[in-house]
Amino acid sequence: MKSSINRLLRVRKKQKARKPEFLRSLWWKFPKFKNDPKWRRPKGIDNPMRLKLKGYPPLAEIGYGSPSAVRGLHPTGLIPVVVGSPKEVEKLDPKKHIIYISSRVGLRKRIEILRAAERIGIKVAN
Repeated sequence: MKSSINRLLRVRKKQKARKPEFLRSLWWKFPKFKNDPKWRRPKGIDNPMRLKLKGYPPLAEIGYGSPSAVRGLHPTGLIPVVVGSPKEVEKLDPKKHIIYISSRVGLRKRIEILRAAERIGIKVAN
C-alpha cells in the first residue's frame, strides 16, 4: 500500500511539473484582472479561449488532475491537519498526519503546540 502511494506521489509531482498555470481569459489585457488573475471559466459565445483556438491559454480540464488516491495529501504522503490547540495535536497519529498551525494562534500557544508535536513526534509543516 505504502509503495503504491509513493509511486502515485511521484506521478503527481511529474504531472504538476507539466501542468500549466491556469489564469482567467484576457488576464494580460485588463489591470483589474492582473491584480486578481485566478481561474474563471470563459463562457462567452465567441471567446477564443473557450473555443480552444491556437495561441490562447489552455482551459482547466479533467486530464490535468492528480491521482485520486493522493489528492489533497502533503508531498510526504501524510494527511495535512490544521491545528489550533495542543489538545488537537494529541488526538493525531504521527504516522498518518502532518500539522499546520492555524494562523489565528498567538505565539504562546504556538510554542505549546510545537512542544506537544515534538513530544508525540508529529511533523509541523509551517
